[in-house]
Amino acid sequence: MTPITAKSGILLALCCITAIAGVGSVFELSSGEPELGSLTTGIILALSVPLTGISFWAAVQDTRANQER
Repeated sequence: MTPITAKSGILLALCCITAIAGVGSVFELSSGEPELGSLTTGIILALSVPLTGISFWAAVQDTRANQER
């Protein structure tokens, strides 16, 4: 089993946080009246989707790089 580095752990934590923010934004927008407003919630959703994918991809790349060592 490959140990997870601090960098991978931070990237995975960021991935989880942004995924939760995205799901929460979808629920807020579907409720009709988001607490932060539609524009702010939409911006959070628009930023969280790519950040989730990018941080997950970066964590996987870091783990793969550490396996080769």
